[in-house]
Amino acid sequence: MVSVNYYVALSAILFSIGALGVLSRRNTLIVFMSIELMLNAANLAFVAYARTYDTFSGQIFAFFVIAIAAAEVAIGLALVVEIYKSRNNVNIDDVNSLHG
Repeated sequence: MVSVNYYVALSAILFSIGALGVLSRRNTLIVFMSIELMLNAANLAFVAYARTYDTFSGQIFAFFVIAIAAAEVAIGLALVVEIYKSRNNVNIDDVNSLHG
């Protein structure tokens, strides 16, 4: 059986990659994918600790994180499409206001 430390280390690596993607990239879609990677890293840690302590709460938290991530993607992609329609660009630096 694999130790929980390996899962937590993998989760930390994935979270770090996602954080670097959010901080270094300027494309909105890549930023959303990086946020999803960070949320999946948190899910991995939740499930790993839940399995270690023989409880079901980690899976429940992971389910709620997945539901929130789906809502975030739906709203975020709708905003990206509207910004692209109005400005023909999805770079974060070029989007300074959302008023019509």
